[in-house]
Amino acid sequence: MCVHIVGDSAAKLSTVGGLLAEKLPIASQLLGKACLKGNDVHAVVVAADLRDIDNISALKHLAKDLSRVSKRIFLIDQRSRLSIVQAYALGATSVLTSPVNATTLLAELLEPGMAEIKLPSRSTSDSTAAAGAACFAAMFAAILRGAPIDIEAAKTVGRNITDNIAEHGLTDWLAAVRQHHEGTFQHCLLVTGIAVDFGLSLGLAPADVERLCSAAIFHDIGKAKIPLAILDKPGSLVSEERTLIETHPVIGWDVLKDQKGISPEILDAVRHHHEYLDGSGYPEGLGEAGISDLVRMLTVSDIFAALIEYRSYKPTMPREQAYDILRSMHGKLERPLVKAFREVALTR
Repeated sequence: MCVHIVGDSAAKLSTVGGLLAEKLPIASQLLGKACLKGNDVHAVVVAADLRDIDNISALKHLAKDLSRVSKRIFLIDQRSRLSIVQAYALGATSVLTSPVNATTLLAELLEPGMAEIKLPSRSTSDSTAAAGAACFAAMFAAILRGAPIDIEAAKTVGRNITDNIAEHGLTDWLAAVRQHHEGTFQHCLLVTGIAVDFGLSLGLAPADVERLCSAAIFHDIGKAKIPLAILDKPGSLVSEERTLIETHPVIGWDVLKDQKGISPEILDAVRHHHEYLDGSGYPEGLGEAGISDLVRMLTVSDIFAALIEYRSYKPTMPREQAYDILRSMHGKLERPLVKAFREVALTR
């Protein structure tokens, strides 16, 4: 069992190999000649410039082989939104920016305390989460290019997530999603799974669960146009940064309003998922009368997901603590919904 390094130059193969050779069995190949046959590949590290169209073409050719490997770490030359989106669209399960040190790379490859790598089974939740991350990457890339979003592909991913949650439960989904370390994609996947589980726990009709799932999938699409330095900033935002990030609901609404297949109620959810019943939310400061039931459920799911998501600069908050915070938001969230959410937060 080994880690397979794929690079677009001999220098990159040598550099990455030097970081891992003392700890792990490795194999390496140039990107244009790479082949990942066999069952002994535990992880792949791809070190390639994703601004190069030939590299992108070669990785697309390798996509079927890559999909059979549970960990696919892409090392990109520039931490730009487009490069990160491109990496996830090409199959990455996590993305790091070069130069990277041995400690960081090994932390991505090994679970804490493992003396050697073992080939993990690829669960249904893992593959569904990976497909979801690729879908979000494709949507973000389309927005950056000014191209239409594939709405039907996103809804298909939503149906697969719903089926997965119904069969395997929420806890399995949360564990799978946390493998996707790019903050916005991870958050969108978490919100979608949590919202779906909320709908299932309430006994909503399948059509209503699908509406809630679609609202969750598209709710943060406007973040495609927010700079990464702000989205991924560790710690608190300054006033100007907070003002900028609070534009994402309106950006998302504007991106989606002319897309075929997006209903008015989904548009409403995208625009208003940060509104509170007491009128203290944004972008319009709506009060209780202006906030739909769909938005109320989505907002609870969104806040809970933000509290429990993985971030490299802070520990993951326990679900019990996150639920206590929801309960403390008196006047902002609908109390019967928060009470009903307890089963999702703590037991499902």
